[in-house]
Amino acid sequence: MTALLELRDVRAAYDAITVLHGVHLSVGTGQIVALLGPNGAGKSTTLRVAAGAHPVTGGQLLLGGREVTGARTMELARAGVCLIPEGRGVFPNLSVRENLRMMTFTGRTTAEVEEIAFARFPVLAQRASQLAGTMSGGEQQMLALARGLATDPAVLLLDELSMGLAPLIVGRLYEQVAEIARQGVAVLVVEQFATAALDIADHAAVLVRGRIEHAGRPDNGLRNQLASLYLGSAS
Repeated sequence: MTALLELRDVRAAYDAITVLHGVHLSVGTGQIVALLGPNGAGKSTTLRVAAGAHPVTGGQLLLGGREVTGARTMELARAGVCLIPEGRGVFPNLSVRENLRMMTFTGRTTAEVEEIAFARFPVLAQRASQLAGTMSGGEQQMLALARGLATDPAVLLLDELSMGLAPLIVGRLYEQVAEIARQGVAVLVVEQFATAALDIADHAAVLVRGRIEHAGRPDNGLRNQLASLYLGSAS
């Protein structure tokens, strides 16, 4: 499988504190990779590095085999990297339609953006005039995903998709993520709580204190190992 996104021996820090210690990670076209680990392991920093939102102090970032280490966020976004950050990242005081309209910077028309969003998440069409901040957490996460998909990404980076959501809603959202991957998008998803992500992932990596401690297929062996790595539970 062609590695669309690749981190090679990546190191990153906040001031004098190193948080990533030589991370190796790759995501292929149409592949879902789950990046798991306890709080403070460096998972969100890994996503920010991949999106160009945090500088590296060593190592390489590659996109489609081409080195893009040091590229700015906007440059990587134009190249097809989309980060949906923790906390959903929608504008609560704008309507659903206004949130979607902001994605026309990608060159798509408002009608095209809405067509993509409403086809993927029909409930958003019903909420088009509603303020985003008054919707349920699951609907806000759908809107965040819809905004990201409007950029027609090649790489989708998801940070804590399940945060604050009921398991049933999380399951539905991850079904959509699996469908997105089937269309050829490389998906890297960060999750502290592993079950939903492992159910759809092709590959999983466990990050502990800034290092990949385990990588492989998301089988029962990995699920059992998670229990000893953090929180005392694989769910």
